[in-house]
Amino acid sequence: MILKKIYLLRHGETDYNLRGVVQGSGINASLNNTGKLQADAFYLAYKNQAFDKVYTSALRRSQESVRKFIEKGIPHESYEGLNEISWGDHEGNGTDQIQNNYYHEVLDKWKEGRTDMIIGGGESPEDVVRRQQPVMQHILDQHDEQKILMCIHGRAMRILLCQLLNYPLKYMDIFEHNNLGLYELTYTGKQFIIDKFNDTSHLKILETL
Repeated sequence: MILKKIYLLRHGETDYNLRGVVQGSGINASLNNTGKLQADAFYLAYKNQAFDKVYTSALRRSQESVRKFIEKGIPHESYEGLNEISWGDHEGNGTDQIQNNYYHEVLDKWKEGRTDMIIGGGESPEDVVRRQQPVMQHILDQHDEQKILMCIHGRAMRILLCQLLNYPLKYMDIFEHNNLGLYELTYTGKQFIIDKFNDTSHLKILETL
């Protein structure tokens, strides 16, 4: 029995993504031209899906990635609980060697299971879980919403997928993501099943432009 289908997207490209600079929840960037084309390509591929609701974070890049669905009249709700992890002092900084080493040291600690470890001035993965959980419970409680489009962020997506699929957080990096990559999930009422894993086939149209 299928109770819900969730189409979980990462937002489109921003200039920060292009430069390899960490954004986090403190950087409220808009999509760049490539990101806007990615959003258009996804819309063309999925515009005929009968989505009951669109959920996004409170940040521009997630909302702009699904703007055409919202403009089409599909009800939309945004939540700060779906924002990207806060990278604290690391947000918006260049990739000098000291910053890069610190960033990877934290990621390595998370992979070891220290998911309570907070990056300087920011959040831990467990902090993100605590703010995501009430939003997801709200979504699952909406029994009249059976097909949902959700657009969030890379690290937040990894953390959310661990929760939905009952993986320990230390394994979050197995969930790869690209800008405007799609995870399609089926919820049976007891478990989530992945039907598509970081699917980017809808972006192939960009290769012809």
